[in-house]
Amino acid sequence: MITLHDVTLPTPAENLALDEALLNYAEANAGEESLRFWESPTDFIVLGVGNKIAQEINSEACIKHHIPVLKRCSGGGSVVQGPGCLNYSLILSIQNRPQLADITKTTHYILGQLKEALSKHLDGIDIKGQSDLTLYNKKFSGNAQRRKRDYVLFHGTFLIDFDIAKISRYLASPPKQPEYRQNRPHNDFVTNLPITKNIIKQALIEQWHAKQAKTKLPSLTTLLSSKYTDLRPERPFDMIEVI
Repeated sequence: MITLHDVTLPTPAENLALDEALLNYAEANAGEESLRFWESPTDFIVLGVGNKIAQEINSEACIKHHIPVLKRCSGGGSVVQGPGCLNYSLILSIQNRPQLADITKTTHYILGQLKEALSKHLDGIDIKGQSDLTLYNKKFSGNAQRRKRDYVLFHGTFLIDFDIAKISRYLASPPKQPEYRQNRPHNDFVTNLPITKNIIKQALIEQWHAKQAKTKLPSLTTLLSSKYTDLRPERPFDMIEVI
């Protein structure tokens, strides 16, 4: 059974840490698979684990508007999040699902499931680039994964009612772009889905046969103190002397 968690914690750092904590708990305890939804009530930027902050953000705008900059435990590109951006997180058993044998197979399998679920409500859904979902060639969902020996965390975002202008305000042009982007600026490359978050949630719940259950969430204390801290510089990068 896939356990459903529809829970948003108070801060971006806590929400990111909970994804990793759920993965760690499942790995250590042979835990149940799970599906989680959350939506940050405040704006923030999250970088993939391998991203370099100086290449990814518009530091002056982030400092001026007090936008936290964090890193998640998975790969992928940088994302601006906040109200109107719905997150989902899947914790799945590699041993029980041969479709998760490697990174490529995992991406193909899970994005295929998401496409199938959403295509029941919208035409024009497709899989593009390394791990994007698109609506008529405009990106509405970015996705990434973190793998352990027995479990994988696969998570991503759905833009629903998000202020897309914030992406250009806070993010630089990405150093790596998928071919289908064709150098389009953020505002022309991404789009909101024209359906509600409740429709999306229900579509994924039905697709993954998730069931609500009472479960105790794992502790976040160690992760919050060691990994999920604000990376935002004190001054814009172009004002910092390079020695």
